[in-house]
Amino acid sequence: MSDKVVELKVDGMTCSNCAASLTRFLNKKGLENVYVNFSTKEVRFVQHKPEIPIDVIKDGIKKLGYEVVEDEKTRAWWTLEWKLLISVIFTLPLFLQHFFMMANIEILSFLDNPWIQFVVCLPVFLIGCMHFGKSAWSSVKGGVPNMDVLIFIGSTAAFIYSVIGTLQMEHDYIFYETAATIITLVLLGNLMEKRAVQQTTTAIDELSNLKVEKAKRIMHSGALVTLNIDEINVGDVLQINEGDNIPLDGKIKEGIATVDESMLTGESVPVEKKVGDSLVGASTLLSGNVQMEVMATGSETVLNKLIELVKTAQQNKPSIQRLADKISAIFVPVVLLISLLTLTISFFVFNISFQQALMNSIAVLVISCPCAMGLATPTAVMVGVGRVAKNGILIKGGQTLEVFAGIKNIVFDKTGTLTTGDFKIQNIDYLDSKEAQINSLIYNLEKHSSHPIAKSIVKQMHAFERKNSLPKFDKIEEKKGFGIIAKSENGDQFQLGSYDLASHLTKDDAHDVYLLKNDKILATLDIGDEIKSAVPETIKYLNSQGIESIILSGDKTEKVEATAKKLEIDNFYGEKHPAQKLQLIEELSKQAPTAMVGDGINDAPALAKATIGVSLSDASQVAIQSAQIVLLKGKMENLAKAFAISKHTLLTIKQNLFWAFAYNIVAIPIAALGFLNPMWGALFMAFSDVVVIGNSIRLKTKKIF
Repeated sequence: MSDKVVELKVDGMTCSNCAASLTRFLNKKGLENVYVNFSTKEVRFVQHKPEIPIDVIKDGIKKLGYEVVEDEKTRAWWTLEWKLLISVIFTLPLFLQHFFMMANIEILSFLDNPWIQFVVCLPVFLIGCMHFGKSAWSSVKGGVPNMDVLIFIGSTAAFIYSVIGTLQMEHDYIFYETAATIITLVLLGNLMEKRAVQQTTTAIDELSNLKVEKAKRIMHSGALVTLNIDEINVGDVLQINEGDNIPLDGKIKEGIATVDESMLTGESVPVEKKVGDSLVGASTLLSGNVQMEVMATGSETVLNKLIELVKTAQQNKPSIQRLADKISAIFVPVVLLISLLTLTISFFVFNISFQQALMNSIAVLVISCPCAMGLATPTAVMVGVGRVAKNGILIKGGQTLEVFAGIKNIVFDKTGTLTTGDFKIQNIDYLDSKEAQINSLIYNLEKHSSHPIAKSIVKQMHAFERKNSLPKFDKIEEKKGFGIIAKSENGDQFQLGSYDLASHLTKDDAHDVYLLKNDKILATLDIGDEIKSAVPETIKYLNSQGIESIILSGDKTEKVEATAKKLEIDNFYGEKHPAQKLQLIEELSKQAPTAMVGDGINDAPALAKATIGVSLSDASQVAIQSAQIVLLKGKMENLAKAFAISKHTLLTIKQNLFWAFAYNIVAIPIAALGFLNPMWGALFMAFSDVVVIGNSIRLKTKKIF
């Protein structure tokens, strides 16, 4: 059997440690390519062993303490919101009683009875046991203890110590309000964290919501039938009317239209489409009615590829996260040790009362926050990747963002990348007086070529198609790298192409195209290529960021130099063959991180060799495979956006990690020295995660240019 990719929705994961536990379990089951994303609740793996039933895997996940969601609409009613609401109802009287008692105010005095406090606290403690205890035990079994271990131990210690005090009727031993408040505040923090994390993944939701559920298929009989989108196949013809969202990728067979592709390409201006033009699924038909032939369905559509890239953004972790992951793995055991040392040293060395020593050790447990370190990188990456996706940029994973932010050289292919690829005839030098006939010869020979220059010449010289009588050709063939060779009925040979065809006749190699008849030059053509409108500003921005721009082309050195001068680029290389391009890219990459920008097809080897490959493409399969970054619609201005977003994403990750480390380094000693009440510790811990996530969310709207 072929390998099977399985996707599950798993609820109950709260941090990277949860994801690590689940990943370890699935790997032990013999599953490969395991990917667990606690932010999006997604679990994916490749099933190599069909003898392992999926139900067995689901049962194992449930035993770890997580819930496999079969249907989003039928989620369990016992949600985090309900747990928090009930906890607040029972915790508030205990907290207020403690506050009034400290202030010598005779309100809620009936709660002075420790047994009543026990009864009021018990529901909250049971909720804490079910919520934190289950998660804590699962993480310990998974080999990666999480934050819930600390919360569970801290709240349980306060509760059990209070029960002992109740049995002994020792009022100084009663800390029910501490146990209840810790649980309630951490639940509040979890809820805030959950809702904040959801905001980092809104790009996925927004893109998923663009999917069209129904399509109108034109049958062979001419009848119009409405079908579900999964019933549509490649080659089917669909009817798209004004105001409709285009269901799938395809090309127009009939009609003209104006299309809004802004959600997928970042192009704010509507695009005019005619017969033969491509349509991208999920874009909107603003005006007109067309018939469209379907070219891609399912996972092959641009929209689904974009969603997939956004979803898997965390799979390729940035190297900056390795330190955080290593520290997170040992964080909980270290905090438990510090808490135990705080208790013993305070009590036995400094003669602090056992009650106070216990409160100090509990404060250490609840103030510590490994989650902040676990959330620092993935939340920033999710927002960063979502932002580039909205700008029509496909980017592969968090590591790409990190590496691209550190790029020092960007190497550009010239034709089609810096220039439009729409060649213009700048001059024709006629060496024979029959100009009109030469023009007709040029047109009728070039129309047999697939070369971009030939296509541009044909477009410009269309008027000469039938103006003059032409010899009848017996044979016409295109010789790649040279040009067109044709033979007429009377034996004349015509050649049209590069200087290589005329090198034995002239030393003048300054022209782009040569027309020969029987080894005699009839005419030469000079061709020009316009620079894309957004390129000068893009180069200027990159220069301002300390990035060196380099042109690398197979075109003539003189033309490459002219383009470089217009763009104020100092380093350029012309007349380079593919092997020479690869060698140069390799040398530059060894000196400093180097990005290569090309069309993703002809430049695929160079894109793969560079530190980062950037493809200007319409998201073809070859482009996505060969490059780490794909700019939809070939928009060069998006290169600057991709770099700026990458740079600020990396900056956000560093800020998050600094806060996470600094918070724990400062907070734990303060708690251990007895300067922090456990209830305040729980409050600060609950908000520490939100600070990290909030900083990541700021990246969504932050001005980066």
